[in-house]
Amino acid sequence: MRNLLHGILAGTVIFGSYAAIAPGVAHATPARGITGTTLGAFTSGNTDYTLRELTIAPGGSTGWHFHDGNLYGVVRSGTLTHYDSSCAVDGTYGPGATIVEPSGHGYIHMGRNVGREPVVLDVLYVLPSGSPMFEDAPNPGCPFD
Repeated sequence: MRNLLHGILAGTVIFGSYAAIAPGVAHATPARGITGTTLGAFTSGNTDYTLRELTIAPGGSTGWHFHDGNLYGVVRSGTLTHYDSSCAVDGTYGPGATIVEPSGHGYIHMGRNVGREPVVLDVLYVLPSGSPMFEDAPNPGCPFD
């Protein structure tokens, strides 16, 4: 899986070099301490592919959200703590780890950096054309944001 994901990410970077490349900031409710840069983007058929580098500062969070398509990520540095809507940790990901986030309202989740160094991720968004990168979701009742 890791080699496949790295191949997809590398292919997206190469192809994306021909696409419009624009900086951006990742947002979700209530995101804090997170920045993002779009490395490449293209559309094939009815699917948008976007490769982004995300950095989550110590104490930062993506906020609660979900996606309309699947996401595939690789942790470059730091440790990402990932929570599902039951407030449980559903994964802890360190350098080199791959992350797959399924799509839909049924998978509300949040990533947090509870460590002392920034978390840097390469994330490939595979979304229906025209879909937002994420959809904000309210805190599902967890004692943290």
